[in-house]
Amino acid sequence: MWKTEKSEAAFKAAQKILPGGVNSPVRAFRSVGRNPLFIDHGKGAYLFDVDGNRYIDYVLSWGPMILGHGQEQVVAAIKQTAEKGTSFGAPSPLETQLAELIQKQVPSMELMRMVSSGTEATMSAIRLARGVTKRDKIIKFDGCYHGHSDSFLVNAGSGVATFELTDSPGVPTALAKETLSVPYNDLAAVKDIFTRNKQEIAAVIVEPIAGNMGVIPGNKEFLQGLRTLTKEAGALLIFDEVMTGFRCNYTGAQGLYEITPDLTTLGKVVGGGLPAAVFGGKREYMKQIAPEGAIYQAGTLSGNPLAMAAGIATLQQLNAAKYQKMTAHVERLLNGIKQLSIELEIPIQTVQSGTMFGFFFNKQAVTNFEQAKASDQVLFAKFYRNLLAEGIYIAPSQFEANFISTMHTEAEIDWTIKGFRNALIKATKEVK
Repeated sequence: MWKTEKSEAAFKAAQKILPGGVNSPVRAFRSVGRNPLFIDHGKGAYLFDVDGNRYIDYVLSWGPMILGHGQEQVVAAIKQTAEKGTSFGAPSPLETQLAELIQKQVPSMELMRMVSSGTEATMSAIRLARGVTKRDKIIKFDGCYHGHSDSFLVNAGSGVATFELTDSPGVPTALAKETLSVPYNDLAAVKDIFTRNKQEIAAVIVEPIAGNMGVIPGNKEFLQGLRTLTKEAGALLIFDEVMTGFRCNYTGAQGLYEITPDLTTLGKVVGGGLPAAVFGGKREYMKQIAPEGAIYQAGTLSGNPLAMAAGIATLQQLNAAKYQKMTAHVERLLNGIKQLSIELEIPIQTVQSGTMFGFFFNKQAVTNFEQAKASDQVLFAKFYRNLLAEGIYIAPSQFEANFISTMHTEAEIDWTIKGFRNALIKATKEVK
């Protein structure tokens, strides 16, 4: 019997002291019409809430837990490092070790700097691009989410889309005008922006596989076109791989598409479940960051030893064989969902990129934000609530990505397909 009394009590207590009762908006579960679950612990492919319910977890802390929860080597590395000290505010060899592991798989990052969050990484990359080019305008894409810094809260995806917000109050109008947002996968629109803003564009920042309006891959011609346009205009191309890095495949989206950006941002997996991210790229640009150059960026907890240790322990265990196995499990799951779509006559579009996946209650294939918003969100909300009762935990928004770990087996996949079937049947009855 699925019970949530303790989660409800925990949420009431949290609302008294935290805005909305949460520390990140999408966790509030508002778009799916229920209160959030409060988690007690995780192990392997499972989460356990404070009421003792067990869930197969496809959120995985929004991506980082690629080895599953409580992975022995990662936990051991954190414990061993913590015994030496939790923060120094000074260099440690762990920073270099993690950077070398990253560079091996993402060679475009000739120099890099550790930071503490994806938002910090993208914010810093944009500052660097503006400093390098001596220009102010940036191009982003509708529905792509690059963190919550002021420059990016223009037609953003993720939680901004989930709550049907437009541009956030508190963002200066003058700064918002320097951010030009165009439809995703629309190269013609980008060409038009460059034509009308000659010598003003500092950078184009893009999720090469969008993960914040659901999972929507950029098509090869679109991404290659961005590479060509930025080179011609003297602007920088920034791949935001905070989500796709070490997720869509072992070498990130840039390895998958064989496109080399000028700058890259990484997060999530590289911290092994602890707060860590990184931005980096061509040496000629990164050398302009202080103290070598004049473009300032700093952070007290950048390169925190616990996060570095967790990241090292995670990346050291990843290999091509594990990605192949995880990818096959995602394919098995999505094939099951496709069969349910046919059997139950419910239009469902499924999307996969390596160990990332998503789905839309939509009759048409989804290639941009407008098409994603046309999906049946009422059905999704009812489906989601029923899916939780089946012991399956996915992202509480149709505009978020889902993930798989090395700890998910065929048994979890088969159980999930059964749970999807039960939840879909119940949800469609509720809609009618």
